[in-house]
Amino acid sequence: MIIDKLYDAVKEKGNVCLGLDTDLDYIPLEFKNQYADDGEAILQFNKKIIDATLDVVAVYKVQIAYYEALGINGLKAYSATLKYLKEKGAVTIADIKRGDIANTAKMYAKAHFEGDFEADFITLSPYMGMDTVEPFMSYLKSGNKGVFMLVRTSNGGSMDFEYLETAKGNKVYEEVGERFQNLGESVLGQCGYSAIGAVMGCTHVDEVAKMREKLNKTFFLIPGYGAQGGTAKDVALYLKNGNGGVVNSSRGILLAYKNKEHEGKSFYEAARLEAIKMRDEILKYSTAKEN
Repeated sequence: MIIDKLYDAVKEKGNVCLGLDTDLDYIPLEFKNQYADDGEAILQFNKKIIDATLDVVAVYKVQIAYYEALGINGLKAYSATLKYLKEKGAVTIADIKRGDIANTAKMYAKAHFEGDFEADFITLSPYMGMDTVEPFMSYLKSGNKGVFMLVRTSNGGSMDFEYLETAKGNKVYEEVGERFQNLGESVLGQCGYSAIGAVMGCTHVDEVAKMREKLNKTFFLIPGYGAQGGTAKDVALYLKNGNGGVVNSSRGILLAYKNKEHEGKSFYEAARLEAIKMRDEILKYSTAKEN
């Protein structure tokens, strides 16, 4: 199953999820100016980053908004980036955050689990209800695809709705997490985790131990590291024996070449060094936690 492939990638390469949220402004001017088309500049930038980090990054998350914003050329770059990652044998997450019902959800599933925009995992927003996930289940049961449900996000506004208390005394995000863990029992991998994962932001560390114990079969996609304030020490709380989750970093890696410590390095060499540094920091704290 695809969740087993991700679990094994973490075991081999560490917990880093590299977010290819590639803004045109992130690309060095001298590199960007080599290409007449902005989409092509993004694609070639992505390829350099991928080639430099493939052996130290567990999974790549491609955020579709950065590509949609450029129109057709941007979506061509999005598709080509996913296809390049597939050629390289990398695990991919398409960060699309879809959430709809019936035939609309079925079309989203077809669009992002097949064809030009195919990825291994996609992100979904479950707040319209459990039936928003049903059209994706046949893909998950095939063993080749997975999803990450928004459960507790890393933004400040997560407090507005996700932290509201239900009639049962649980917070909304707890209810969401538990329901999808139960649904995930039908798509468990050999590693013990489900093909239905959860987005769990590391900017809030309250109740982490409780949620990690409750969602013991749920693999976490952990945003909020670095630029949003989350630390390796925070992240370690979300892991179990150093696995069970991947930690996303986008700007921190893509813009590492602007850091003084990487002065004189190319953008892709700096990205590699930053990914290794992040991987090792997380490993240090997750190992200490287990000890």
